[in-house]
Amino acid sequence: MTFMKGTEEKFLKIFRDNKAAIGNFAGCSHLDLLRDVQNPNIFTTYSHWESEGALNEYRNSALFSIVWSQTKLLFDDQPQAHSYGDFY
Repeated sequence: MTFMKGTEEKFLKIFRDNKAAIGNFAGCSHLDLLRDVQNPNIFTTYSHWESEGALNEYRNSALFSIVWSQTKLLFDDQPQAHSYGDFY
């Protein structure tokens, strides 16, 4: 996610305020926030979900709606989402 310069702390507050609720959401077993070393206004959330269905439950939840409505106001570019499965 690329944020408008100067809004990084607003995003970090949103993330900190909601990290426990997201991490404890049914089906989520891991949640991290990564920050680009060379572009400090670019972040990636890295999470593990027990299934695509569990991730979709979160995406359709009131919690996601609240977090996303606050977060998307800070974007400087279209966010990208990628899903990966076990390879080995």
